[in-house]
Parts: sequence; C-alpha cells; structure tokens
Amino acid sequence: MEDLFGKLTLQALPHEWFTIGGAISMTAGGLGAILLLTYLKRWKWLWTEWLTSTDPKKIGVMYITVAVFMLFRGVLDAVLLWLHQVLAGGGQGYLTADHFQQISTAHGVIMVFFVAMGLLFGLMNIIVPLQIGARDLAFPFLNSLGFWLYVAGAILINIFFVFGGEFAATGWLAIAPLSGLEFSPGVGVDYWIWSLQISGLGTLIGGINFIVTILKMRAPGMTLMRMPLFVWTTLCSMILVVSVFPILTMTIILLNLDRLLGMHFFTTGFGGNPMMYTNLIWMWGHPEVYILILPAFGIYSEIVATFSGKRLFGYTTAVVAVVAVTLLSTLVWLHHFFTMGADANVNAFFGIMTMIIAIPTGAQIFNWIATMYKGKIRLTTPMLWFLGFVATFTFGGMAGVMLAIPPIDYQVHNSLFLVAHFHTMAIGGALFGLFAGISYWFPKVFGFKLNEKLGQYAFWCWLVGFFTSFVPLYILGFMGVTRRLDTYDPSTGWQFLFLISLLGAGIIALGIGFQLLQIAVSILKRKENQNTTGDPWDGRTLEWSTSSPPPSYSFAVIPTVDDRDAFWTMKQAGKPISKPIFVDIHAPKNTASGIYISAFALIIGFSLVWHIFWLTVLGFLGVIITVIVRTFNDDTEYTISASEIAKNEEKRGIYG
Repeated sequence: MEDLFGKLTLQALPHEWFTIGGAISMTAGGLGAILLLTYLKRWKWLWTEWLTSTDPKKIGVMYITVAVFMLFRGVLDAVLLWLHQVLAGGGQGYLTADHFQQISTAHGVIMVFFVAMGLLFGLMNIIVPLQIGARDLAFPFLNSLGFWLYVAGAILINIFFVFGGEFAATGWLAIAPLSGLEFSPGVGVDYWIWSLQISGLGTLIGGINFIVTILKMRAPGMTLMRMPLFVWTTLCSMILVVSVFPILTMTIILLNLDRLLGMHFFTTGFGGNPMMYTNLIWMWGHPEVYILILPAFGIYSEIVATFSGKRLFGYTTAVVAVVAVTLLSTLVWLHHFFTMGADANVNAFFGIMTMIIAIPTGAQIFNWIATMYKGKIRLTTPMLWFLGFVATFTFGGMAGVMLAIPPIDYQVHNSLFLVAHFHTMAIGGALFGLFAGISYWFPKVFGFKLNEKLGQYAFWCWLVGFFTSFVPLYILGFMGVTRRLDTYDPSTGWQFLFLISLLGAGIIALGIGFQLLQIAVSILKRKENQNTTGDPWDGRTLEWSTSSPPPSYSFAVIPTVDDRDAFWTMKQAGKPISKPIFVDIHAPKNTASGIYISAFALIIGFSLVWHIFWLTVLGFLGVIITVIVRTFNDDTEYTISASEIAKNEEKRGIYG
C-alpha cells in the first residue's frame, strides 16, 4: 500500500472540523458549478470562449476571477485569526496552536502569491497590450500556460481540504530550520513548496513574456519615453520577476532536497546553514514587495492624470524614480533580519539603503500632488482609492523608515508592529491600487461602468476598516506582542486592542460586501451604465481609443504615436479619422495545451507531497509528451478577414 499510495493513508484524510468543513464546502461549490453549467448548457461556451482562449484580455479576466476567489479564502483566514486572538485573552481560543499557525501561514501565502499577483497579472494582461498599441502578447501560448500554472498552484494550496494532511505551520516564508523535516515532519511544508514552485514558474514565464512584449511590440512612434507610466512600472516589475524568482525557485528546490533526500543545506548540523535560507528567501522576498507595488504606482499615475484633466507632472522624474526603486529594491533584503548577528557595518549599509529607497518612492507622491494642483479633479471611485493610498502609504512609509534604523528594529522586530507595517504597504499600497485599476478599467473590459455610489461605500469601509484594524497592531507591537501569537495572559491588557482590530476586520468585510453588491447591481443595470464610446473617463492613453469591450484583435489598424498622451493628442487635434484600408489579421488559435501541461504539473506536485513516485513519473511523462505534441503542431493561427474587420469597425462609426 505504501508503494501504491505513499504517505497518503486513511488516517491522513480529512478528520478535523476545519478540513471536513473545507472538503464539504469545496465539494458543494464544485457540484453547484457543474450543475449550473449543465443546466444552462454552457460547457462548450466556457471551453471555447474562455478556458482555451489565448486572448490576453480574456486571460486577464480569468486571472482576476481566480484571484477574487482566493481573496475570499485569504480574508476568511484573517478573520479566523483575529477572532481567535480576541478569544485567547485568558483562554485558549477556539483553534489549537498548530491550526492557528497553519492558518497564519496560509493567509500570507494566499494573499501575496494568489491574490495580489493574480490581480496584478490580470490587469497587465488586459491593459498593457492596449496601452502600447499591440494586438497580443509576444508569446500567446506561454501566456495561457502561465495562467494555468497559476491556477494549478492555487488548486494545490487548497487541495489538502479534500485529500487530507495539513498546511505548513512555519510562517508564510517557511523559514529554516523550522521548515525542515526535523521540526515539520508532516506534508504541510511540502504543500507549501510545490504550490509556490508551480505558480512561481507561471509567474516567471509571464515576466519574460511581458518584457519581450513591451520592448519589441510597441506601436510605431512609441519610444520608451512615450510609454504610459503603467507600462513603465510593469516593465520594471517584470524585470524584478525574472531577476529574483529564480532565487525563490532554487531556494525551494534546496529545501525540498533537505526534506526529500535528507540533504543538509539548511539544517543546523552536518555543515548546513539556516542563515543561508534566510538570506536567499529575503533576496527574493523584499523585491517581491516592489514587484507588487510598482505596477500600483503606474495605475495611480494613469488615474491621477485622467481625473485631474492634466498631463502627469514630472514624467521623466517619475520614470527615473521607478527605475531607481527597481535597482535599490535588490539592496535592502537584510533589514528583515537586523537582529540575527550581522555586524554593525552590514546593518548600517542596509539601513541606509532602506532609507534611500524612500526618496524616489516619495518623489512620485509629490509628482501626483503636483499633477492635481490646479486640475479639474473628479472624485470618482478610482480617484478615491488613490487618495486613500496616499494616506495609508505615507503612514506606513514612516513606519518603514523607523524599521530601517537597526536600534529601533531591535525593539520591534518580529512584533505586530512589523505585521501592521507590512499590511499598510500591501493593502494601502498594492491592493488599493489594484482595486483602483479594476474600477478604472472595468468599463473598458465589459462596456459599462461600475455603480459609483456602492463603489464609494466600499472604499470608505475599506479605508476606515483598515485603520481600525491595523493601528491597534502598531500599538500592540510597541507593547511587545509578537506576531503569530496564539494565546496571552489577560493581565497584559491586550485583549481590548485585539477586539478593536477585529471590529476593523468586520468593517473591511462590509466593504467587500459592498464590492460584491456593486458588481451585481452594475450587471443588472448595465444598460443604464453602458458606454459605447470606448472612452467613458475622457482618457489619455491608447486603450481608450478602442471600443468597449475591445474586439479580439484589439486594433483594426496599429496606431502611430506622436506624443506621450497619445489618445489625448489625437482627440485634441479634432480631425476626422480617415477610413483606412483594412488587411487580414493573423491571430493565435485557442489551445488547451496549457491546461493539460498544468494538470500534469499539479499531478507532479501532489504526488511529490505524498511520495507517490510512480504518479510523479507519469506526471513528468505527461508534461513531456504534451510539450512535444504542441511543438509539432503548426496549425496555431487563424485569419480574421479584412471584410470582417471592416464590418466590425463600421459598427463603431468612428471613421470620417
């Protein structure tokens, strides 16, 4: 039986309340979706129009959809942690210590890898090709493969609810030696390893794809210094991806060799060095923060310029600042472990680098403020998300400068002060930016605006809930509360602050409810909010020159760019657009190869978690055979005829 099923035994199957509940809910949800699609007879539509699509706009929508589902899981985990900490003042709460640590680890991994990265890649897929005047990404098949590898990783991180075992109880970065076999003998760390390894490979493929697309597929006349800021920040973010994700890949491989083959790269004995793991994981981990925040900066730049009715102030300095942040982000990783034995000179260097990186970051805020100065500001929902970001990011940035000072870091290291700071940057910076981008570009993707009133209700709940939740954590950190603390003595007086923090979580949950209601109401009233012009906000960049939603080919004729605000310049010229001579367009065909490869990758990951090695071999063979079959397939494109394009464009009625 061990040869056949490895470590997967009947005792490993779900047997605790949370795994049983997860198994029931996932099974019920899956069956519900199957029954609904069967009843509506939408299986063929789902497969041909979406799942096998190579259209980056549709892939982007699917990225965002999966990320939203993972957001629900991540927020639920956070609420479970908050509730337990409130109840743990003077008692044991309702979670065991081990379960509490598992939820804490899962929350961090899900929110960074499967929520923030999913939303980010979704927006980039939809908008970047449109902003540079391209019809697609450079490698459409690899784009599909990258998405499905991300989905496979998301499935694997949740699959223990169905097949049993547990998740890692090591913190979201699985720091050694805690993540070694000696201290974590179960399969939890292995689930962590392979879910990140599979999704990380998809991220790396996506990073390469976007770099090539931006450098090689820009519209005629679009020089580097005419690119929109969102394209610039995407380029720099993806350069960081291809620079540091290989570090994560190799670090996880070494950790897996320690666990699987008994090697000693990160053990405390036999010549291993746990500090090497800490250095390697943070060499990836801190640039990852900027991988998320840089595109958010680009989103804010687009929004501020549009809703101030002005060109972005200091475009050149903004580009220089983005490049500077990209370079400096690789020189600050050691500030995460000032307390772990480096000498004063090393700590001083990394402390100074951390302070210096705040300069180009702050410069961009001044650029945005200067853009708003004397502008005709429209306080739409995207603009509110930007203003909320300025408040939260400035607040969190000051805490970051404090943490850059080694003596202060010695006092608050590994405390809730650090947790609050990270969440200030991740939520107030990256997540607010992604929400702003979704509300800003939603009418471009679907052809109708989101309900403004409900969107603003959601924003205010998020903003108020955020400060209510995390300001108490700053205070608790000063009071000595360590992170991942599952119980404490009532004499500490901490429970009241934990209760306030839980109240903030409830306000955030109300904000999420308003967001769901906003989407539902907007869909029901889509005819009232419909925008057929393709330019609902009086935009400035090329994506607003196409119809809403854009056709599969995006641009009937690739535009020629003469200015940084390309579409704004075209509109200001006020000249009728002469009807061009349309030509056939060659577009990539749909393909299911990415789904098959990712399914086999999921099998490989699952089998390595449970040491079912015959299944691992089958998974590898499946990947190799599918790749070979795809390689020999020459029928990968179809032609959109010039006459079909002409009919589509005539419906828009934009040609004089």
